[in-house]
Amino acid sequence: MRLTTKGRYALRSVICLARRSSGGAPVSIRDIAEEERISADFLEQIFYRLRRKGIVSSVRGPGGGFYFSRPLESVSLFDILEAAEEGFEFSPCMEEDAVPCDREASCAARPVWQELDALIRDFARTRSLASLIEPRSRDGSPDSAKTPPDSAEAEAVGAGISAPAAGTASVHSEST
Repeated sequence: MRLTTKGRYALRSVICLARRSSGGAPVSIRDIAEEERISADFLEQIFYRLRRKGIVSSVRGPGGGFYFSRPLESVSLFDILEAAEEGFEFSPCMEEDAVPCDREASCAARPVWQELDALIRDFARTRSLASLIEPRSRDGSPDSAKTPPDSAEAEAVGAGISAPAAGTASVHSEST
């Protein structure tokens, strides 16, 4: 699977909209375009597709813009990428409208592509937009799931020093 610019921009702009639309207030394409440094014309095409799929709605006129049509918890990564017309297939033979391959019955790679396709689709379907905008720690886990560091660890991290993993010891020696 290779995500196109359209898919990457769709995800970035939807995350931007989610972070900026406090209380469901509309956010203009121009504001999203400026913040994400994406062409407003290109974003209009993306938001047209998102609106057609029922992910966003719009308000015209002064103070208008886009807002979410449904709760962020019910909008998945899959929904966003599908609305942007991204494909999830890793191999041309996995595409819905693929021309049947003469090696399909004997292809050793096909089961791999099928399993990978299923894993990616499952990942995308189980990641809600709400979960994508949660603050994250450096390791990618939600900040709320991490226990607060002790003061020594916080100072070490702040100084760019990584703390040893739990259950390990580190020995520092200085040569003179």
